[in-house]
Formats: sequence, structure tokens, C-alpha cells
Amino acid sequence: MDKRTSQASSAILNTALLILIMSFLLFPLLWVLMTSFKSNMEAYRFPPTFFPADGSLRSYIDLFTVNNTFFIYYKNNFLVSGICMALTTLLAIFSGHVLSRFKFNWNKFIVAAFMTSQMFPVISRLISLYGLLGKAKLINTIPGLVLAIVAAQIPFTVVLMSSFFDAVPIAIDEAARIDGASRMQILFNLEVPLVKPGILSVAIYSFLLTWDDYLHAATLIQDDKLRTLSAGIALRYLGELSYDWSLINTISIVGTVPMVILFFFFQKYMIKGLVAGAVKG
Repeated sequence: MDKRTSQASSAILNTALLILIMSFLLFPLLWVLMTSFKSNMEAYRFPPTFFPADGSLRSYIDLFTVNNTFFIYYKNNFLVSGICMALTTLLAIFSGHVLSRFKFNWNKFIVAAFMTSQMFPVISRLISLYGLLGKAKLINTIPGLVLAIVAAQIPFTVVLMSSFFDAVPIAIDEAARIDGASRMQILFNLEVPLVKPGILSVAIYSFLLTWDDYLHAATLIQDDKLRTLSAGIALRYLGELSYDWSLINTISIVGTVPMVILFFFFQKYMIKGLVAGAVKG
């Protein structure tokens, strides 16, 4: 077998393997999409059908005309995700810059503490967090939910952001200080433009985690009008005895659309940012 034939066989094998893996990963999403076009009776049929027998947009029409509560959850999800993204990114920029540029004897211990905090499950932190927010009278409020989610995201985002600042040569700061630039001018005029991939990575990471958050919203919010999408779907549309699977899958598809758009437009920038943050010096 010559070299050209070997390369062609290898390419075919890799393509087949890639198709197999992608089919396995995308099948659940495709099943959700197909179920959203079925009637609820067909969704319960056994053996199940993959393609809807009488494809219908009834669930989508009902979602946009009857289930107005869904859009309250949708709006709250955008509101909370946007605020958390802005706060987390801003705090990560300042904290990551300090962690990178100001070297103390306990810097390694700070990083270790941040990483250690990520080992504990969210539910274990919620016990003490619920008590703290209760004393501050922030239970069942959007600000309380935002603070809880931001606090959970800060440790990882600060360490991630500091790795991007580490990749910026310290000589740039020293030259700017000689020219009379202040610390804030150096940060925003020189360093921030150089770490834009990192800022975008942190922002997308924060938005995605907040969009999918369930435990914080389900624990800290009791008012139905303040619930976000994940908690709202679980507590309102999933009944004790039966589910409207067609409607639930329709909600899942509509709720996924912003994430698909986000990845479609920013995937290459996010990958570029993560790779750039992994290279130091």
C-alpha cells in the first residue's frame, strides 16, 4: 500500500469516526427537536417513533399564545445572565490583574484557595449562603440570586483572567510607568486590549453557566414571577403525575436558541482565548 492510499484510508477512517461521535452527541438534541413536533399522545407512544407521525406546530403555537409565564422566565434568565456576566467579567479583570501583577508571598495560597473552592458541590455552599442572604434580606430577590451566582463564578474566572495578564510582558507596564501613566491607564489603555480574548472567554463562560443555573434559582427564589428558565420549567411544567412532553421539549428547544447563536458567532474567539490563556511567557 503506497503512502497516498494510506493517507486516503486514514482520512476516511477519521471522518467516519467523527461522524459516529457527532451522531452520538447530537442524537439527544435531535430527539428533543423531533418530540417538540409531536402531539403529547404520540410522545407517550410505545414503541416510540422518531419522526412525528403528524408533524404539528401546535406546541410552538401554544407556547407563544397560551403559556405567557414562559416569557417571564425567559426575560428573567436574560436579565440575570446579563448582569452576572457583566459583574463577573468586571471583577475578574480587576482581581486577575492584581493577582498577576502584584506578587506576594501568599499568591500561590490564594490561587490554591480559589481552586479548592471549586471542589465543593454547589449544594454544600447553598446551606451557608441561604443563611447569609436571609440575614441580608436578599432571599427571593434578583440581586440576591445575582450575588450568589457571581460568588460561585469568581474563583475560577479570576484565576483564568490572571493567566491572560501573565501572558502580557511586564516590560509594557514598566515603560508606561516611566512615561507617567497611572495604574488605571495602564490597565485599561494597554493591558485590556491585549487580553480581549480572555475577557470574551470569561464573559461567555459566565453567561453560559448562569443561563443553565438551576440550584441557585430553585433554592433562593420562591416567587414564580422572579424564577429563571431552568427552575421555572422544572417547577411549573413538570407535574407530579404526568408531563406534557411535547411542550417541555418545545420549551427546551426555544431555550437553547440563544446558546446556539452564542456559540455560532463566538466559538472561534472563545477557543482562541482559551488557547492564548494557556500559553505564558
